[in-house]
Amino acid sequence: MTRQSISFTQPNDEWLKSQVDNKEYSSKSELVNDLIRQARKQQRKIDWISAKLEKAENSGFTNDSKEEILAQSKSLLNG
Repeated sequence: MTRQSISFTQPNDEWLKSQVDNKEYSSKSELVNDLIRQARKQQRKIDWISAKLEKAENSGFTNDSKEEILAQSKSLLNG
């Protein structure tokens, strides 16, 4: 694992400390890594939606039904 040195604003550092103090996480590093994982997962969802929208805009329509798009979206959210 790569070691990094980063700085936080006081409010962000206090929030990180409170999460560790409340035993939500064992360390600030664990918390920051979890936040990054969540952000990456969210970005994948945004990218998927953007690609679907771009495809629909370029083709003028999609062959997927509302139900199929909803099922795909739910699958992505749970995956």
